[in-house]
This record gives sequence, structure tokens and C-alpha cells, in this order.
Amino acid sequence: MNEALIIQNGLVIDPEALTIIEKDIGILNGRFAPVEEVLKQDRNEIQYINASGYYVSPGFIDLHAHIFKDYTELGIDADKVGVEQGVTTIVDAGSSGYENYNLFKEEIINTSKTEILAFLNISRKGLCHGLSELANLEDLMTLEEAREIFEKEKSIVGLKARMSGSVVKDSGIQPLKHARNIADHLHKPIMVHIGNPPPNLQEIFPLLNKGDIVTHAFHGKKHGVLNETGEMIPEALSAIGRGVRFDIGHGTSSFSYRTMRRFKEKYDIAFTISTDIYKKNYSHPVGSLMVTMSKLLALGYSLTEVVAAVTKWAADTIHLTEQGTLSYGARADVTIFGLEEGNSLLADSEGDELTCHQILTPYMTLRTGKVAYKKEDGIKNIRAL
Repeated sequence: MNEALIIQNGLVIDPEALTIIEKDIGILNGRFAPVEEVLKQDRNEIQYINASGYYVSPGFIDLHAHIFKDYTELGIDADKVGVEQGVTTIVDAGSSGYENYNLFKEEIINTSKTEILAFLNISRKGLCHGLSELANLEDLMTLEEAREIFEKEKSIVGLKARMSGSVVKDSGIQPLKHARNIADHLHKPIMVHIGNPPPNLQEIFPLLNKGDIVTHAFHGKKHGVLNETGEMIPEALSAIGRGVRFDIGHGTSSFSYRTMRRFKEKYDIAFTISTDIYKKNYSHPVGSLMVTMSKLLALGYSLTEVVAAVTKWAADTIHLTEQGTLSYGARADVTIFGLEEGNSLLADSEGDELTCHQILTPYMTLRTGKVAYKKEDGIKNIRAL
């Protein structure tokens, strides 16, 4: 028996065309299909979801979160910040390393409704033994170990290197050079965390190649991607020209409205939106991926742009060919959400507050065509843009 479903009357956001059109969406056997083809099935077997007044999008992807719950000091429950918040795919950003990835797989990946992928920490220990994991160069994963685990584990999408002073201590730029060597051999991207130096960005950016990701790109600390006049530093501009990608990575101390405004004034460069969400910043200042997206909406980015940043652009960044799109045949991961009207004061990581007049709010989440989460009380005061 074919599993047939039609999402009716939704405001459908196409992140490839950057359009919003009210229409129906067909799903057949867990994949997007023409509505006409779905209607050819036994009418008694077709399920319907009424999405009238709500937005319908490919499933949201959070490229940077920490969900190794109970085994790291950061870990939060994956589904709490995943399908319950409209996020169909979470990429854990370096919580696990070579030594404990199997545990991460058993305890988190295999038990979550949310799809879980991972950037593997360049340290064998990941974050399971504290947050200075790159201080000891002897803890770095070898090329042989990396080759072994990447060949075995298809949920690993790249490497993670946290390049700030509190993490590397006296190791300086060496962990990133080591990561570069492994990435080049395996043809995998590196997600690089930037924060307080050392090392400086002038050392970091020249080591990054096409497809690598700079997370926390818009923090408000000194020595960031923008100089005192709001211009991008030459090394960052050159990296963008080579195909390096910028990611929000909100976190506790890594997203600044001021930096984001200055970037938006001068540069029309696409970026991904992620949360760097974990146990201690869940309530404040991050909230969720939708809350983070709402902040970008309030800063003047369009709804189609912020949705593209967590769907098409995020999927492209980690080479997910069947996600981030509504194309026929693609996997039917779907986020259905509303825009709640009002005036909400939301803070960035610097403590600055911004009045947000519209907040994205989860209503329903589908994974491979099946409902993984539904908000029981619905949403009031929804208005289409």
C-alpha cells in the first residue's frame, strides 16, 4: 500500500525560487510528488493536513548544535531543539570525537526522532573531557583514524576545529593545520569556530578552502571578520572569494546585532543560520532555530532569505542532495510554521535587545512524510507576509 498525503492550502516557501505561493503539496511514500499523482491513489487512503494560514517549507536544518546529552557539559536533548522546534535535521558540531563517536551514535543518533548528523571533532575526545580539547596536540585524531571512521560512518559530514584561545591554549594554529591535512586527504569540509584569539583570523582564513564553514562569523568580539570601519578584513574577503561559507552559530557569546547590521549594510553574501544551542543557552539568549531566524527577520532579511538559510543553503553546505528542496522525488521532510504577531524583545549574545514584531513559531514537523511533532493548541494571530 502506498502512503499518500496532501498538505493543503499552505503558504509554500520555495527556497530555490525564493517565492511564497499558496498551494497544495503532495507526498507519496515519504517523498515529494505531484498532487495529481497522489490523487491517483485510493481516495480512502490519502491523508490530508490543513495548513491554511501557515507557512510550509522544506525541513529546517540546524548546522551547529550540541546534543551529546549526559556525556558533555553542553549536551541538550536533540528532539527538544529538533523536531519539536520545526528542525528536521541537526548537525552536532564537534561534541564527539573519534574515541566516543560510537557512543554518540548509540545514545543520540539512534534514539532521536530528529535526523542527527555530525561534524567530528579533530580531537579524539571531542567535548567529553572539557572545553579545551585542542590544548594537547597528542589528542589530535590521526589521518588513519579519520579515514577509518569517515569510511564507516555516513552520518559524519565533516571536521570541527574550535580555534579560539581558551580551546587551543598553547597549541596555536597547529590543530587547524592538522585538520587541513586530514580534510584534504578525505575531501571533507572543516567547520571552524572563531572567537577570541589566539590564533588570529589572519592565520586562520588562509588555511580555509572552498566548502569550509566559518561559524560564529558575526560575533561581537574584537578581532572579528569586520574591521573598525565595517569593512571585511582582506583575509575573510579572500576566503569568501574561494568559496568559504559563513554561518551564524548564535550561541551564548557569538552573535552580535551590531556586527550583523554592519555586514548587511555593505555585503550581499549568503550565509547559513544556526543556533550553537546547548543546555545553558536554550532559554536565553538562543531559544531555538526559529527564534534565531526571527532575529534575522527583524534585522531586515526577508522570510524567504531566512528560510533558504536553513534549508537550501544549509543542505548545499553539507552536500545533502535530497534535503532543503521541494523537488519531486526529494525526501519529504517538512516544517510547517506560523508567524506570531506582537512585540518581543530578543537579545543577542552581547545583551543588546531588538524588538521583533514577528516570531516564527513551530506548528508541525514531518520526517520522510510522517508527522514527527504537532503543536496541539495551534497558533493565533497569524498573518501572511
